Amino acid sequence: MDVHLAIDLGAESGRVIAVWLDGGAATYHELNRFGHRPVELPSGLHWNITQIWSEIVAGLRTAAAWAASNQVTIVSVGADTWGVDWALVSSCGELLGLPHAYRDPRNPTYFEQAMDQVGGERIYRETGIQLMPINSLYSLMASMQISPGLGSNAAQMLFIPDLIHYWLSGVMACEQTIASTSQMLDSRTGRWATELLDALKVPTHFLSEVVSAGTGLGCIRDSVARTTGLSNDVLVITPGSHDTASAVAAMPACEGDEVCFLSSGTWSLLGCELPSSLANEAARAANFTNEAGVGGTTRFLKNIAGLWLVQECRRQWEIEGQTWDYPQLTEMASESEAYRTLINPAWGPFQSPGDMPTKMVAFAEQTKQPVPKAPGEFIRCALESLALAYGETIDQMETIVGKKFLTLHIVGGGCKNSLLNQLTADCAKRTVIAGPAEATALGNGLVQAMSMHKLESLSAVRAAVRAGTPDLETYNPTTPVSPDIVSRFRSLLSV
Repeated sequence: MDVHLAIDLGAESGRVIAVWLDGGAATYHELNRFGHRPVELPSGLHWNITQIWSEIVAGLRTAAAWAASNQVTIVSVGADTWGVDWALVSSCGELLGLPHAYRDPRNPTYFEQAMDQVGGERIYRETGIQLMPINSLYSLMASMQISPGLGSNAAQMLFIPDLIHYWLSGVMACEQTIASTSQMLDSRTGRWATELLDALKVPTHFLSEVVSAGTGLGCIRDSVARTTGLSNDVLVITPGSHDTASAVAAMPACEGDEVCFLSSGTWSLLGCELPSSLANEAARAANFTNEAGVGGTTRFLKNIAGLWLVQECRRQWEIEGQTWDYPQLTEMASESEAYRTLINPAWGPFQSPGDMPTKMVAFAEQTKQPVPKAPGEFIRCALESLALAYGETIDQMETIVGKKFLTLHIVGGGCKNSLLNQLTADCAKRTVIAGPAEATALGNGLVQAMSMHKLESLSAVRAAVRAGTPDLETYNPTTPVSPDIVSRFRSLLSV
């Protein structure tokens, strides 16, 4: 049996997962899971990339031992990660500094600088990407202005999964789905938007040709094979290297279905698949993004704050000595009063780390709503606000693309939150199909399988996911949300 290893890195945790086909059904086994967080250094907020790499190597070592004991053959490996973050590498292959994390507080300054220099309309028209300070364009502007020598010493810019692939294979390449999150690619051509970058005085000499998902980069390096126990003929294959691209590839929809998707995790990425980018004025005004998908598709979507709100509440309570797991917090939320307090998930202070409960109190006070006090009230407030945001986003998307979406597929870790799933069905007034939770890893591994000609198309990938996920859960609207609540929520979106 041939096994594909999916290295799946989220913004809070990572895992190494074995994926294979069993009679046409996608099957997986988790081999290693680890937590990681960015670290605050004098130079800003950075990813501890060497710790992440050490955990990946440990996972590959576990994978080799598991394969030997189960008499299966690991044939390929690929990595996906969160979007936008990048690293620079010298001509001799040396990493030039620790990668900055997308929530680095320096980014908004350079976002505003770009808006002043060339304007949001031009940036959106050329890139088709949602205007957000977290995007690679603004963090790269920051680095080039703060440390100009960094750019002159760089031979290659690699996004985080590209860097992992380089360390695995020794081959440097930028994969399209992750590069498209940067706001540096022209969404119409798929090539770097060099005229825009020149206008912003961003160097382009370290930008290489972009490769598509499913590109083989060669075998793992001998030292990786020796360290992990893997065979040195294991191929390194780029999946949809942006985790959302892999998750959407594994959406268990049938070909021709008019459905939309929600990749639910630290971020909520809600959208639909289109054959090409759609960067018109309506899309820009609503701040939708056009990211490259697997198989030449476009992921037309909006980034929404997501379960980051819950994660940051939980982290703050842990600092204060109160520890609850996510199921406990969800249970407390289910027992709290409905729609008592609502927030705008896109409110600026919610995007940065640190003391989320206090920020939610400040928002409630500013908008003259009841202040959350018990943990369940904070979590219920976050989940209801997200569900209402999902409903608003689907309505906007239908108007922009001219399609009706009756079904929402929720994939990723957030699909395990049954309260949020039901709230979403109620607020969006649409059927919700939840699962699989490990869609990202499945999509990663199955795109590797497609690259090796074991699956013929994206439709075949999704059919394999459906065959291997018989326990998909369906949520239908049961408790209508009153127009007053929707109106109240909409009034908060200008805050």
